[in-house]
Formats: sequence, C-alpha cells, structure tokens
Amino acid sequence: MSFLSTIKLVVRTLLARKGRSFLTILGIIIGVGGVITIIALGAGAQSLVLGQVTKLGTNLLYVQPWTGSENGPPSTVFGVVITTLTNEDADALRDKGRVPHAVAVNPSVQGTATITWGTANVDTNFTATDFNYPVGVNFTMREGRFFSEQEDRGDANVIVLGSTVAEELFGGTGIDPVGQTVKAKTASQKEPGGIPLRVSGVINSRGSSFFQDQDDMVFMPLGIGQKQMLGIRYLQGIGIKVDSADTVSSTAADITQVLKERHRIKEDVDLDFIIRNQAEAINILSTITNALKLFLVSMAGIALVVAGIGILNIMLVTVAERTREIGLRKAVGATNAAIRNQFLFEAGTLTLLGGMFGIVGGVVVSYLAAIIMRSLDYDWAFVISPSSVVLAVGVSILTGVVFGLYPALKASRLNPIDALRYE
Repeated sequence: MSFLSTIKLVVRTLLARKGRSFLTILGIIIGVGGVITIIALGAGAQSLVLGQVTKLGTNLLYVQPWTGSENGPPSTVFGVVITTLTNEDADALRDKGRVPHAVAVNPSVQGTATITWGTANVDTNFTATDFNYPVGVNFTMREGRFFSEQEDRGDANVIVLGSTVAEELFGGTGIDPVGQTVKAKTASQKEPGGIPLRVSGVINSRGSSFFQDQDDMVFMPLGIGQKQMLGIRYLQGIGIKVDSADTVSSTAADITQVLKERHRIKEDVDLDFIIRNQAEAINILSTITNALKLFLVSMAGIALVVAGIGILNIMLVTVAERTREIGLRKAVGATNAAIRNQFLFEAGTLTLLGGMFGIVGGVVVSYLAAIIMRSLDYDWAFVISPSSVVLAVGVSILTGVVFGLYPALKASRLNPIDALRYE
C-alpha cells in the first residue's frame, strides 16, 4: 500500500469514529495548550517582575542600615532601629574623589502620612529625599516641577504629589493642584492640623514598582521628612545611581570603603550597613522565575504523558475491535509493515491534530490572560516563543509515536487466521 493510500485509509477510519477521535485528541489539546499557556504566562510573569524592578531605573545601588546576616531579613522587620546612617554619610558619598562613578546620591526616609486639602484627605506613603532624586529614579512630571536645590537646602515646605494622590485630593474640582497648600500629618503627631506644604508639582503615572503603587506616594525635602514628619536625624537609606553597569561593583567597593572609614569599622563582619545591587536582584529574580517556569512546564508535560497513556489505551481498544479487519487485510496481502504503519499514522494524526488545536487554544488563553492583566494595570507582556510551539508540537508527535507504537506492533504481528476467527 502506498503512502497516500495509507493516509486516505487513516482519514476514513478516524472520520468513521468522530466521537472517539475527538475524545482521544482532547487530552492532547489540553496538554499542548497547557504547555503553550504556562510558558506564555511564565514569560509574562517574568516580564512583570523584572519590569517592576527595572522601572525605578538601572545601575542602582541602595545602602541600608543593617545588622545580622546578609542573607537574612532586614533588621527593621524585628523592630530594630539603626541610626548609624547619616546625612554626613551621604555628603561623603557625593565626593567624586572617593566615589567617582556615582551620578546621583539620594538620601531618604520614608513613612506614612495623611494628606489633607480642604475637606478631602488621603492616607499615603511619603518619601523625603533631596532635589536630585529625579536624576536617580526614572519618572517625569505631569505638571509643575520637582522641588529645587534651594528649596531642598532651605527645608522649604513644598511637596510633590503622585498622580493617584493628586486625583484623590483634587479630582473633579477643576482646580490645578500646583500652587495649592495641603497639610501633611503622621499618625504619631498629636497636634491638630498638620504641616502646611505647597504643591510644586504632580508626577506622571508610573504604575507599580517592587509591587508598590508608585502613584500613591508624595515627595518632600529631606529636612521636612526627618525633622517635622518623623522627628529623626538619621537616614533610612541612600540610593546611588552609577554611570554604567560596568562600574557597579567598583562603586559598591568605593562606598563600602568610605562608610567603613566614617563608621570606624575594621572588619567586614562588623558592618552596620548593606549595599543592595539592583543587577543582582534582577539576576536572582530571573533565576527564580526561570525555575518556576521549568517547574510549571514539567507539570504540563505530565498532562501530555497522561494524554499519551489515553492514546495507548484507545489504540489498544481499536486494535481489538478491528482484529477481523486486520486479519482480512493480511489475508489479501497486506504486509506487517503496512498494518504497523496504518496504526502508527492513526496515532500520529490524532496527536498532530491535538497539537495544532492545542497551540491555537493556548495562544487564545494566553492572549486573554494578557488582556485581563493589562486591564488591571499590570505591565504584562504577551509572549509566545517559537521554542514553546516547537516543544509542544514535538512532544505531542513524540507522544503519539511512542504510545502508538506498541498497539501498532501488536496489530502487525497478529496471525491472519487467528484474526479472522476472532469474535
């Protein structure tokens, strides 16, 4: 029997049992669709996580006060307050002679506050930092401006609003927030009212970063945050932007040396600060998300194996049902190879069709998931990699061949006389 005749026979056989054929390929559709969907969702989740990290900017180092293990949680988790990081440390790190590759050095403190304008108020997060903050962190102004160097050094009562805060305070009023005076108050402040702050600008929407809503924030001069909002003199962190990714490591070493000298620390085990490297964070997150993707693909692969076992079962039943047909074909001259190839083609056709429909289903589900995530304001990438398609189709065909081979060999080895007598 020619190859074309075998194909025609396989097609007629499968169409004669439409219901069984559909149920057989359904498992392959689910398995292949699962592989495509999981790989696409994994790529989307990876883009979301890495996008969250890189949104603030690249080539960033962050110095935090620290005690304990480098790999452990921050000391603040346990209520430990470390006051060794100071404004003078930030000034020392601005010395180009000591830290030549630092483009911006941004000392900061953070907290929560209630911002009030008229009868409207909003509970939000505040960051008190220096005027150079926009150099270190990527964002643009929607209107107005960030506070100036003069306002920063003079501890002027100014504030910059995130877009969400501006909308909650001034939305629907038709009043331009810039130039308005709001009042800021922390939960620990007992005095009525709050600190009056003039709005100098509103930042364009930035979405989320490090899973924190960057629009639900306000910014004010460092002195206002330290002295008036929190009543402290130390820093909670120093962000440092480096001129190039190639100089991140050397800059971290420069920072360590400067702070060790200032804090009179001789041994590294006595360090009272830690330097976080954003590139390292990206590498760690990439490793974690890649491992997660591999795990999920493995789970989808198990679904394909289960589907293959279903094909094996169906093909064995088919061979049993068509034993007399096999005997008749052998009696009129069909060879063992022709019988084997017929059943192999049947299994391969079922898995190939299942793979094709599974790819379409996986792409559709992945696209819908991306649309839903984007509607929730997440930077979710719709990614269908060619390798995932090749992997899914290849595994599905291999599944058909592997699990269809035994029934095909069993059919080809039937004795024609015994087959014709089969009831």
